[in-house]
Formats: sequence, structure tokens, C-alpha cells
Amino acid sequence: MRQRPRIRVLGLLATFALVVAACGGQQPAETTEQTTTTAAASPTTAGDTTTTAPPATEPEPGEPIKIGLLTDLTKTFTPWAVNVRDGMLLAAQEINDAGGVDGRPIEIVIQDSENDADAAVRGFERLVEEGVVAVGGPISSTVGAATGPVAEELQVPLFLVKSGTPAALTADSRYTFRTCLAAAPMLGGPIAQYAQEQGFTRVGAIVADYAWGQAMKAALESAFADTGIDLTIEVAPVPPSTDFTPFVRNIAEADPQLLVASGHPPGMASILPLSAELLDVPVTGAFTPPDLIVGRLADVAIGRYADFPCADYFSAEYQDLARRYLAFSDNTFMSDDAVAGYGIVQMVAQAVEAVGDNPQAIAEYMHANSFDLPGFAYTLSWTDWGELAAAQPLFVLVSEGPAPEGVNEAGDWWFELLTQSEPLEPYMP
Repeated sequence: MRQRPRIRVLGLLATFALVVAACGGQQPAETTEQTTTTAAASPTTAGDTTTTAPPATEPEPGEPIKIGLLTDLTKTFTPWAVNVRDGMLLAAQEINDAGGVDGRPIEIVIQDSENDADAAVRGFERLVEEGVVAVGGPISSTVGAATGPVAEELQVPLFLVKSGTPAALTADSRYTFRTCLAAAPMLGGPIAQYAQEQGFTRVGAIVADYAWGQAMKAALESAFADTGIDLTIEVAPVPPSTDFTPFVRNIAEADPQLLVASGHPPGMASILPLSAELLDVPVTGAFTPPDLIVGRLADVAIGRYADFPCADYFSAEYQDLARRYLAFSDNTFMSDDAVAGYGIVQMVAQAVEAVGDNPQAIAEYMHANSFDLPGFAYTLSWTDWGELAAAQPLFVLVSEGPAPEGVNEAGDWWFELLTQSEPLEPYMP
């Protein structure tokens, strides 16, 4: 077990069971003890860092700068969440090893959101009471929708990772920021772009019968409306009782050249192998850590599974960061969730160094600046309401590899770059 800096966990559970979320099904439970902490640090601060919670007086030298982590450590999205957590902890350790922010260490304070709206709101409020200058980490749309309004009310910056629900932001949002996953209405465009680049004339899609799936359905219908491409969409219930065979069979009858499963995260473990039997075409995923998919479904994933990471797996910066991450974390692959977690801490540190540790000043700094972060596929900047202003996710296909040396302990598979999206038009709530 690699040594990891201790972390401070408020309330809730000393252990958690890892589950395979968007893939449906479960991994064997892994117990991780979470103690108290300050994360140590090293020489790669993506900018600057400075201070602690909203202070009434000058901070004492060495007083920690507290950054909150609010994410699903014990429920559905645990595999995503542990990547975010370790990315944030690595950034804190590297900053602290380099001397901290004006001599003050970064401290990551953790709350488990449990993929539950009420638990997430309570966790956010506890973090604010603890004196954090910002909060990062939500994966779930449930958590993003619940905590976005609280961040606005309490005026503490909140950085979403994979919470793509449109409900997380309003036109008046000023303290909530997306980082890795854009709003669902923006996500049909990259798929339509790739289909047009390949000259496809038929595309099929399966979406889930809940808010995320319906949002993806609307996004796909809008993106494909004027392309001349025939789009066939099936709306399927969520597991565990769902038999996806009739839905995949109906799509197969339309003879698509691409199957879009991005709108049905819980069904991926069933949809991918069924599609291999009934139609042998690429399948777009649901923004899932790729090692989860390949680890369970290697026979049907390699050469067929494609997804839209916010990380640039092909860049030297990502690969250098991934080697450090794998030396630090018990995870076997650095997903884009981990890259986002790392970047959140680096951005907050830079803001604190520039303007101090007042959360309102940090939010203003975010809106006024853009950030080139290690491992990201594009520069981060935001609209007035916190939507990604110029997101350009990559579209990658899982390939046989080999992986670059030292960047993938989950196997020797790697990626083929299919395309990079044009800058996405920001969604206006």
C-alpha cells in the first residue's frame, strides 16, 4: 500500500466500499481507513497559492489553507470519487513539499456526499463551517444540483467535476464552476462532429429514463437535427431489472455505424457486450474511468469503446503527472477525474496567492482568469455563470496499446485519438 498523506474527514464513516457505478454491478469491497490530515506537497504548483478560510484577522504564519472535497466516497460514484480525492491530495502534497503558499500548507478537508442531495448539502455546510476557501469534487448530477444553490447562497466557490446536469447552474450563478464535464446540452455536438467527420449516415443511441438520459436525448436530437444523419434513439429503464436486448436489437435493425451509450451510464456493462453481438460498431461511453470498463469488459471494449475525456492522455504533461500520481495513489490509472481534482487545488492555490483566502475574492479571480493546467485537453475559462467557456474534449478509442511506460498499471491497453471537439458553445441556463 503506497503511503498517502493523512486526510481530515468530518463526520461519516471510517471505511467505504468501492462500487462500480456507471457500469452497473459491483467491485469487491475495499476498506480504506481515513484519518486526520494535512496533505503534503512538491514542486509543481500550477500557479500560486496563499491562505486559509474567510478570515476576520490576518492568518497566523503556517495556518493551513483549507480546501474542501465533497464527493461520493461510499455510494454509486466511488470509483470516480477516489480518483478526484487522490488528484486533490497529490496537488496538495506537491504544493506543501515546495513550501506551501507563503509558508502555509494546503489542507484537504473531506466530506462524503453519498450521492444524496441532503447529505451533500449538509456536507457542504460543514465544510464551510470548518473554514474552507473553496470546495471541489462533485461527480453526481444529484449532488451538483443540490449544492450549486448552496454555494451561491454561502458565496463559497464550488468546482464540479462530472456533474453535467443543467440544474447545477442558473443565469445568476457566480460561485459554481464546471471543470471536466460540460453541461449535458453541450454534449451532443462532439458526437455529431465525429459522425460527420467519418461520413456516417446512421447513428443509434440508448439513453436512460431519468434526468441525465433525457438531457442527453435532447442534446443528441438538437445536435443531429441538421446533419442529414438518421438518428435512432431508444429510451431504456435503469438496472438492475433491465434486459437491454430488445433495445439493442431495435437499434441494430437501423444498421447504425455508431452506437451512443453516453446517455445510459448504468447500462454500459450490458450494452457494450450486447452491441458486440448484435452490431460491431464503436460505442461511446458515459465519461467513465476507462480502467473500470476495460477491467471488466476487455474482450469487447478494446477497439470498440470510445469516450470523451477532459484529460489529454497523449500529452507529455499528462504522462509525467500520471507517473507521479501512480507513485502516490493506490489507483492503477489516472483518469480525467484525477486530473480535474489535481487542477482544482492548483487553481485555488493560485487564486489564494494572488488575492488572498476570501472565498468571494477567489471566485472573482476565477472569472477573471484562464488556466492552463497539467494534463488538461484545453484551457479552463468560464462564462459569467460558471459554464465552461471553451471546452474541447478529446474523443478517444480504447486500443490494444502499448501504453507509454509507467502511465498505466491497469494493463497495457492505451488510446487512439479519433478527434478533438471544436470549442463547445456554452449552455445558457
